[in-house]
Amino acid sequence: MTTTFAPIPAQAAVPFNLSRWFAIVGFVSIAAVSAVTSLLLSHFLTERMLRQEGVLTMEFVQSVVIAERSLRAYFLGERQPEGEELEAALRHISAMPDVLRANIYNRDRVLIWSSDEKLIGRRFGPNPELDAALSGQLVVHGDDEEHPELRKEEHVDLSDDAGFFVEVYVPVRDSPRGRVIGAVELYKNPKALAEALATARLFTFGGAAVVGLFLYLTLFGLARRADRVIRAQQDRLVENEILATVGEMGSAVAHGIRNPLAAIRSSAELALECTPELARESAQDIIAEADRLEEWVRNLLSYARPIAASSQAVALRALVTGAVNHFTREMEKRGITGRFDVAHDLPLAKGDPLLLGQVLHSVMANAVEAIQQGGTIEIAGKTDAARDRVELTIKDSGPGMSADQLKRVFTPFYTTKPKGLGVGLALAKRIVERFGGRIAIDSAPGAGTAVRLSMPIA
Repeated sequence: MTTTFAPIPAQAAVPFNLSRWFAIVGFVSIAAVSAVTSLLLSHFLTERMLRQEGVLTMEFVQSVVIAERSLRAYFLGERQPEGEELEAALRHISAMPDVLRANIYNRDRVLIWSSDEKLIGRRFGPNPELDAALSGQLVVHGDDEEHPELRKEEHVDLSDDAGFFVEVYVPVRDSPRGRVIGAVELYKNPKALAEALATARLFTFGGAAVVGLFLYLTLFGLARRADRVIRAQQDRLVENEILATVGEMGSAVAHGIRNPLAAIRSSAELALECTPELARESAQDIIAEADRLEEWVRNLLSYARPIAASSQAVALRALVTGAVNHFTREMEKRGITGRFDVAHDLPLAKGDPLLLGQVLHSVMANAVEAIQQGGTIEIAGKTDAARDRVELTIKDSGPGMSADQLKRVFTPFYTTKPKGLGVGLALAKRIVERFGGRIAIDSAPGAGTAVRLSMPIA
């Protein structure tokens, strides 16, 4: 046995505006990507240019140390800072372009010489950069890098006056690939490098802004054009659907009216030529067929008009009782047994009494017509407290439906009944879903059909 659940539609959704959403989401996304890309590229360029500055400084310092034997001996503690040769070597280091201060450390982390004499002989607190240099690594960073608090003592009389500066820790080796015998710390104020970094940042952020704006305008133009095309295609689809619906409606109405009109004409012709008793029967047939035509037209108009969304508390037991009483005579004629099991304290449901009554009337009519002679119709009502809903089940012992019929049961103007118009269940689905309910149908050939209604409790 299979089950079909009808989806619950959204309440009067606002049409999706592709141009407006892209204008907002596209701008935010492209701006964010451009900003992040600019930051990453600027950081990369800064790191590369600072690293290049450090490499050039390290090569110069290492060449001076290799050329000056007295300087190597000084690092190893074999000579004191005196003598013209040693002073000249130290001046070579401190006189490098853009150098603000030069500090020389031995392997014991003691500052053995500095261009600022008051710092000589001091040992500063934790200094990860010096430790890295003494382990053989080149360390380069600007004055705005991490851990500035660890170098406060070293920056005395320097940071406030120097503006932007670069701090370089150079490992010193006793040979090009030999052991590390000390480290040189240089504070440099490379104006050319600062200008180059500022220019690079300007071009990086400016270029990213121009490219992002160009990309945004280009994609926005495409999105706007696509929005127009989609709207135009949607209008054509709606028009085609309307024409198709009108065609289906016309075909269904023509098919439904042909037989009653033929019966009316035959009955009228018979009434003209027969006895009063037969004429009376013919008139009753004409009235019955006219009533059927009127019901079809009423169902058709009900399906076509908009359904109001206002709801109120509805007593489903009273509606079920009314529907059962309406079909009692027809059920007796067909020998149908009715089983009614709806609790008196069934909670009130959210909906409209007239519209929900029409739904129950349509479902009961289908159940009665499905049973030709002899059978049962069971109606049960219960409360689903966990989901805060009221559930009704109307089950008949008719022939049931095939899987293909079950798939199309809610399609407008589709019917398996010879005298049906095919809008009853489609209209019932619209009404139930309008008030937040659900409708499901269980059926299989030879096993009857069960219609399940689930409505929210008021």
